[in-house]
Amino acid sequence: MPIYDSTYAWEGWGGKLQLASGKCRLRIYDRSQGTDQDIAFLRPFVVIVSDVPDSKMTVRSCAGHIATKVTQDFNIDPHRMFWVEYYPVVTYGANFENTIPEQYVAVDFEWYKGKAISPKWRQLKPPLLDIVKNLTRQ
Repeated sequence: MPIYDSTYAWEGWGGKLQLASGKCRLRIYDRSQGTDQDIAFLRPFVVIVSDVPDSKMTVRSCAGHIATKVTQDFNIDPHRMFWVEYYPVVTYGANFENTIPEQYVAVDFEWYKGKAISPKWRQLKPPLLDIVKNLTRQ
């Protein structure tokens, strides 16, 4: 069940300079609130972030900072969350003859004193990829 789907802005650090502040599209799903009430999920919260054109920073460059802020702002236990970065199809070239397919990238964090550190990225593959795609179609 979707619980949030909108543009999310995060504050950076550095006082007035607001270094590393930006925004992204944020989608949060709580699978424990779906139709399968008999199923217990170890990670019921699926969080999908993607870049927006008018942001100063990318989600990849601030992954740990964004994950930390999202868990705080939405009161999500980070150990019960599955974090995914989404990158849409990109075409390029003089005649747009080249294509980079869409990507769903899972990010695993180490959590230290409530902060996400040491992100590790991995391409999402079936069956998890299928589950995430189905969530986004709801």
